[in-house]
Amino acid sequence: MSSGQVNAVRGMNDISGEQARYFDLLEVTARQLLANYGYDHVRLPVVEKTELFCRSIGEVTDIVEKEMYTFADRNGDSLTLRPEGTAGCVRAAIENSWINQGAQKLYYMGPMFRHERPQKGRYRQFYQLGVETFGMAGPDIDAELILMSARLWKLLGIEAELLINSLGSATSRVAYREALTAYFSAHYDVLDEDSQKRLHRNPLRILDSKNPALKDVIAGAPKLSDWLDEASQASFSGLLAHLDAAGVAYRVEPTLVRGLDYYNDTVFEWVTTELGSQGTICAGGRYDGLVTQLGGKAVPAIGFALGMERVVALMQAKAQPIPSTLDVYVIAAGELAQRRVLALAESWRDALPSLRLMVHHGGGSFKNQFKKADKSGARFALVLGDDEVAQQKIGVKFLREETEQVLLSWTELPAWLSKQLSN
Repeated sequence: MSSGQVNAVRGMNDISGEQARYFDLLEVTARQLLANYGYDHVRLPVVEKTELFCRSIGEVTDIVEKEMYTFADRNGDSLTLRPEGTAGCVRAAIENSWINQGAQKLYYMGPMFRHERPQKGRYRQFYQLGVETFGMAGPDIDAELILMSARLWKLLGIEAELLINSLGSATSRVAYREALTAYFSAHYDVLDEDSQKRLHRNPLRILDSKNPALKDVIAGAPKLSDWLDEASQASFSGLLAHLDAAGVAYRVEPTLVRGLDYYNDTVFEWVTTELGSQGTICAGGRYDGLVTQLGGKAVPAIGFALGMERVVALMQAKAQPIPSTLDVYVIAAGELAQRRVLALAESWRDALPSLRLMVHHGGGSFKNQFKKADKSGARFALVLGDDEVAQQKIGVKFLREETEQVLLSWTELPAWLSKQLSN
């Protein structure tokens, strides 16, 4: 066995510093928003039985055929690191009888895994926020999901464009698929290799091709909107009416399809031009047939997922650097000060439970400790020396503003900090 350095797996990255703080901000903002809309947080396994994804995503998809991290456990069972979250959430809703308890609004956060070429905004371990609802037929819940995601972008200071389409019912889509297959078969020679492979397996995915050479042939393809049945047309019109009433701008995109087979009717994406080719930051749609496909009773369902790395990249590009989460950094020099500083810090934490306080460790001169305090991003440095211990006082230095240092008693400090930090 080599004794050299062990590095992370390619495409599975460490997240720290400012980037981690942006992740934290996204998570805190999303959690509060979702709670305000009545969504419950669920924690789902990272590993599922491989069969789950084969049955839900489809065995003839790139994800199942090429990208899943699949392995046999010690019992010989085939397990897979989850490549997406919807299938696992549906499995949990069936297994735990959540769908038998009325309408459900759920969300989850965490890592997903796909073995694909790492690039900016796309990694082999990546993070998603997923939102799933069960038992609501829409189109009002479809609209609320979109309005909620629009509010998240507003809270985060992100600009994105909403693309929306209807895939129709499973019945109408079968007829459309036949028409699409016939059309692209007549243009087989101009299709690229990927589109030729998709022709008989999933011709709708050809509409989503990013190959500019196929732009004209795709533009001439039959339009899905011409094949929608009456119920799907009514649902889509109702959704657009809700969005119009709420003042949410959108663009109906006839070529918008979702990459997974289980979607029907409403599909949508939020896209941006700020991230190069990886322009989709959030995508979702209705998947009314998936619950029965995985063994549950028939219930309507719709959800979305957003790629957290991509959203964080937009936050970093648009916003000022996130300040440190620290309020105070405690400096102590001298034998008496070193002996008392931890107990004092605990007493101040008792008095101010929300105080974000860090004590310097490892000794060093006042000068060196002040450098660490300034680098920490804290607003105040609390300065404790042996003289201050003898007087039961603490010096307070303002690190972010031009204000004279003050000297306070140990008992005065919590009230003074509380007042300062509330401003």
